[in-house]
Amino acid sequence: MFGYLQIQKSELLVREFDAYKAVYCGLCKQIGKEYSFLTRFGLSYDCTFYAMLIMSVKRSCTGFSDGRCTCNPLKKCKFADCSSDSYSKASAFWIISAYYKLKDDLKDDGFFKRFLLRMVIPFFSHWHKKAARKFPKIDRYASEMMEMQADAENDSDCSVDKAAHPTAYLLANIFSLEAQNDTDKRVFYEFGYHIGRWVYLIDAADDIQKDMENNNFNPFLKSGDKPDVNYITAVLNQSLARAYEAYNLIDIKDFKGILDNMILLGFPSVQNKVTEKIYGGNNE
Repeated sequence: MFGYLQIQKSELLVREFDAYKAVYCGLCKQIGKEYSFLTRFGLSYDCTFYAMLIMSVKRSCTGFSDGRCTCNPLKKCKFADCSSDSYSKASAFWIISAYYKLKDDLKDDGFFKRFLLRMVIPFFSHWHKKAARKFPKIDRYASEMMEMQADAENDSDCSVDKAAHPTAYLLANIFSLEAQNDTDKRVFYEFGYHIGRWVYLIDAADDIQKDMENNNFNPFLKSGDKPDVNYITAVLNQSLARAYEAYNLIDIKDFKGILDNMILLGFPSVQNKVTEKIYGGNNE
């Protein structure tokens, strides 16, 4: 995951921000407990969004407990208590995603980075096996996503839609695992698909300058032409709009104020920061 699914902190109530931090801390505690304390340092906002969404629809948050930060014992914090497998599922998703990302990076990065990755991979391989045993469907979807992504990037005529489809496919299928019936499955699939599509495309937009300099694959760069900034904005807006339409059909039971904040303010704020960088600060 990429870390783009963020809150707009300035627009959250104090109690909502405290609840968000409590979910993040609860997830951090769980991932360290199930895998390794080292995995806590790579935890992303995306996995917190995923855990919070699952906890909301399952109504599995049973309250909050006081404790000490698992990374800094001198710091007091609150943990959101959870009665379902939401934390375990989000933790496994992070481990599995990171494992396949590291394997993919081995193909492209420079000698010294590949050397470091080869030192880290054995640890992630062990954690990945454990996560895959717990949630084999998540691992299968992630593996299929990587195969589709490789195929898309090797296609000289790859379109933006084809490039974004693998990540969209991954989140669509993972989110739909939470559905209780066919109607809900359709809604979760649609929501996950467009969130995944937006995540991939916002990451591609964020990497445009770097990819231009290194001659890397980027769906927004074609035949050496400069990126079409209006097109990029339109594509990103379309994905967010489609995701919001599906989100409105999900029965959000808890953390609604926080999730609304992320969908309506947090994600657009992240998008504006990325596009402003592309447009040289002239984005409206």
